[in-house]
Amino acid sequence: MIWAQCLDRLQNEMPANLFGMWIRPLQVEESGTTLRLLAPNPFFRKHIAEKYLDRIQLLVVDVSQGSVSEVSLEVGTRLVRVEEPRLVTPPPPPPLVVNKPKTSLNERFVFENFVQGKANQMAYAACQNVVSKLGDAGHNPLFLYGSTGLGKTHLMQAVGHAVLASKRNARVLYLTSEKFVGGFVSALQRGAIDEFKKSCRSLDLLLIDDIHFLAGKGASLEEFFYTFNALLETKGQIILTSDRYPKEIPDLDEQLKSRFSWGLAVELEPPDLETRVGILRKKAEINKMELPKPAALFIAQHIQANVRELEGALNKVIATARFQGKPIDLDIVKHALKDVLAVRARQVNIDSIQKIVAEYYRIPLRELTGHKRLRIYARPRQIAMALSRELTGNSFPDIGLAFEGRDHSTVIHACEKVEELRRLDKEIAEDYHNLIRSLHG
Repeated sequence: MIWAQCLDRLQNEMPANLFGMWIRPLQVEESGTTLRLLAPNPFFRKHIAEKYLDRIQLLVVDVSQGSVSEVSLEVGTRLVRVEEPRLVTPPPPPPLVVNKPKTSLNERFVFENFVQGKANQMAYAACQNVVSKLGDAGHNPLFLYGSTGLGKTHLMQAVGHAVLASKRNARVLYLTSEKFVGGFVSALQRGAIDEFKKSCRSLDLLLIDDIHFLAGKGASLEEFFYTFNALLETKGQIILTSDRYPKEIPDLDEQLKSRFSWGLAVELEPPDLETRVGILRKKAEINKMELPKPAALFIAQHIQANVRELEGALNKVIATARFQGKPIDLDIVKHALKDVLAVRARQVNIDSIQKIVAEYYRIPLRELTGHKRLRIYARPRQIAMALSRELTGNSFPDIGLAFEGRDHSTVIHACEKVEELRRLDKEIAEDYHNLIRSLHG
């Protein structure tokens, strides 16, 4: 069969995702010197005509050795042709439901369960502002970015819950970018693309998680672009999350990068020690378990990467306490997390911090730990001390000893100075954040 041979050639030439999305759904009728391609809907036909029809025609002529010289492209199927109104067409697919939060929003992700701290207070305030001023141009779209597990999904869904609570008939939809792509492809294959567009473009609030995964997705990205513009025109609110700032997302259309910057972009950073303690105690309260502050402090000192890891550690502690039938205390915590602590002890310690900081600032390790007061050595030294305090939980005297016997007061001053600089100097804050990410692999 001519079309089967064409399929083999096209499959070798095209990326698997594009082949599966656009070529595989086509149906074919061969008749004499003509090969008729049948697309499921007009949008699909238009895309095939623009992107692939010329190549298909060349392949058909080549494979058939000229016996098939014409390729037509129509909308229809072999069983039911949409051009023949006398035939009974299949019933339309059920409408996509977009206003049922129970099927899209996690009931735990509400503002009441979110713990504020220095690392997330601006993002929290921005999300609260969105609820009271839905669709306001100053924060539409609202773009939340930062590393995995810092609370981006929690905050965006908290907005969804709050909007539904204040406006019961509000149309709210939460999707991961993968589900957006899957819904789009499914709609294409079912001939329901108009319905898909309507369901996404008539919302009061659209929440898309991990938008960076849409980069390079071709037609899905194009559809999102039109959806994005349509919602902005009708003052529908959009909230997006990503692991990086919009302009740093690779393979993303420049027009979208520009539009993502129209509103407000806010970064979430890893929580500080005080916030981590608060998060642990809040989540323990949700689980109806008492977590004494010393136990929470111990966990927070040893788990710094993100909220997700904190919650995972706490779940192990709670499970251990319930299994043993005992209240949570330091002994329970140390027993439950012994494997985690052993791995961390091998990965992050003062020595590894000193090496990473020295490499980052391109200075000799001996100068980082030494006593020269030149600024090019003194500032990285202070940062290394602050990181050692935050990431290892070692005492100030122990950290001082690791820096050629410095007094504990020197370490305290270094930690306070770095905290101040992180607030005032964007470059220092970025360096500190990058170093934490490097140390956590």
